[in-house]
Amino acid sequence: MKKLWMWVCVLVLAGCASSSPDVIQRGDAQRLSTVVDAVVLSVRAVTVEGNQSGVGAATGGVVGGIAGYGAASGQREAQIIGILGAAAGAVAGNVIERAGTRDEAYEILVQLKSGERRALVQGKGAEVFQPGDAVILITTSGKVRVAKAPKQ
Repeated sequence: MKKLWMWVCVLVLAGCASSSPDVIQRGDAQRLSTVVDAVVLSVRAVTVEGNQSGVGAATGGVVGGIAGYGAASGQREAQIIGILGAAAGAVAGNVIERAGTRDEAYEILVQLKSGERRALVQGKGAEVFQPGDAVILITTSGKVRVAKAPKQ
């Protein structure tokens, strides 16, 4: 049973990924990025909905099925409780996965020097943005992030 819980933890942690602008993906390292100057117009807090990859439901179903099957005394009872445990575990695993992969983020509205406006949702990081802040938009491999503009 201890090994089963270990594998459940490994699977759950494997599904965790960072969307923080302070964390750069390995594939984006040592790539040339384009940089565009902008000014922050507004910032609002948003929540990025969590994933439903199926890993949480599958893991929860297996754990619930084993726990339910092991909790019963008779063969027929064990099968019924195992099935009910698997269903309940799948639902619980799905809810846990969605909650565990939900991110707090900001929607940042910026104005480029050309006058064009852009909106970007970015995970919360170390930098805090306020309207009027000079920022740069950094685009790497099709992904854009906002950072404070360097002082000149």
